[in-house]
Amino acid sequence: MIYRFTTIIIQEDKWYVARCVELGVVSQGRTIEEAQQNLKEAVELYLENQPKAKQYLSQKAPLVTTLELKR
Repeated sequence: MIYRFTTIIIQEDKWYVARCVELGVVSQGRTIEEAQQNLKEAVELYLENQPKAKQYLSQKAPLVTTLELKR
């Protein structure tokens, strides 16, 4: 089964921090690719340890939009 997750990656100093929005799992790496790979491993470990979490996951890609606020 393939699950699709929303990932947000931001740069903090010399590191890239990757977050899985749906699960709240976070990892990091020195490059974007390394941060993505580390996050993938962290999510796999999370799902192994939280098998009930799978029942709430969707196989469909999430809809991601932006919100602009003018102040």
